[in-house]
Amino acid sequence: MKTGKVPESVLKRSVLQQIHNRREEVILGAGVGEDCAILALPEDEVFVVSTDPITGTARDAGMLAVQVSANDLASAGAEPVAVLVSALLPEGTEEAEIRELMRQMETACETLHMEIAGGHTEITRAVNQPVLTVTGIGRVKRGSIVTTGGAKPGQDVVVSKWIGLEGTSIIAKEKETELLTRFPSHMIETAKGFDRYLSIVPEAATAGKSGVSAMHDVTEGGIFGALWELAESSGVGLEIDWKRIPVRQETIEICEFFEINPYELISSGSLLMVTDDGFGLVRELEAIRIPAAVIGKVREGNDRVVISGEERRFLGPPKADELYRVI
Repeated sequence: MKTGKVPESVLKRSVLQQIHNRREEVILGAGVGEDCAILALPEDEVFVVSTDPITGTARDAGMLAVQVSANDLASAGAEPVAVLVSALLPEGTEEAEIRELMRQMETACETLHMEIAGGHTEITRAVNQPVLTVTGIGRVKRGSIVTTGGAKPGQDVVVSKWIGLEGTSIIAKEKETELLTRFPSHMIETAKGFDRYLSIVPEAATAGKSGVSAMHDVTEGGIFGALWELAESSGVGLEIDWKRIPVRQETIEICEFFEINPYELISSGSLLMVTDDGFGLVRELEAIRIPAAVIGKVREGNDRVVISGEERRFLGPPKADELYRVI
C-alpha cells in the first residue's frame, strides 16, 4: 500500500471488522472517524494507563504488543480493560499483513478479556518494519493499587516462572536456522513456545490479593534491570541469591550460543513481587500452577547485590537489552 492512512475499505475490512471482544466499560470504541475512545468506571475505581512500543521483532508483534501492555497494567494491581493501538507500517505492506496483526491482537484481547477501543493505522516511509505502540487501560479499586516503589527492608523478593522467556522465544523464532546447526529441533520448538508463558496477569491478581507491597514486571534489561528499577523506585537495597533465580536450560543454551547474558535479556512472563511472606506467596502461586521462587531480601541502604558463593556483583542501572545484540 501507498504512504498515508490505510484506505477506508481496508480499515473497515481488515481492522475494524476484526474487533469482536467487547467490554461494558467502553461506551464508544473503534470506528471510522472516531478519534477518541470513551470509557466509564464506578466512583470507587480509577483508571490505570500504560504505553509501550514493540520494536525488537516484527514476528508476533500484535500478540506481544497486547500482552506487554496487559502485563504493565496487572503489575500495578489493575484489571486490563482495553487498548489503543498505533500501527506504523512500512511502504509495501499488504492488506493480509494488517489483517494478521489484527488477528494476533484480537486473539490476545479475547484471551485477556480486553477490547481494542481505538487507534491509528498508517503506511509510512519512517519505518522499515511494523512499529506498534499500544496504550493499555485498566481498572482498579482505589485501595488496591500496587506500585513498583513499595518495597520495604526485611521483605522477601519473589519472581514468577523463569527469566528470559520472551527473549528466548523471539531469538528461537528469528534465528531458528542458525540454532539448528547446534541444537535439536525439539529444543528449538520448546524455546519458541515460551511465548505461551508471557502473561503475568494471573500471578499479579493472586499477589495483589495476598497483600504484596510492590510488583514490577521483568521486561527490557532483564531480571538485573528489573531488580535495579524496583530498588531504585523504593529507595532500598537488595541482597539476591543468584542461584535461586529460575531460568530454563533452553534459555541458557541459546544465550551461550549467541554469547549474551540471560539475566539481562527481555523477560516478559516473569513478575517481581515483594512481600512479608515470600514462601507463603510461592505456595499460593503454586496452587494455581504458576512456579515461583524466593530469590532474596530487601535491605536497608543503597547496595543492590547479587551473591553467588563468594562472588558478589553490584547491580547498576539497566543497559541496552541483550536481545539487540542478536536481532
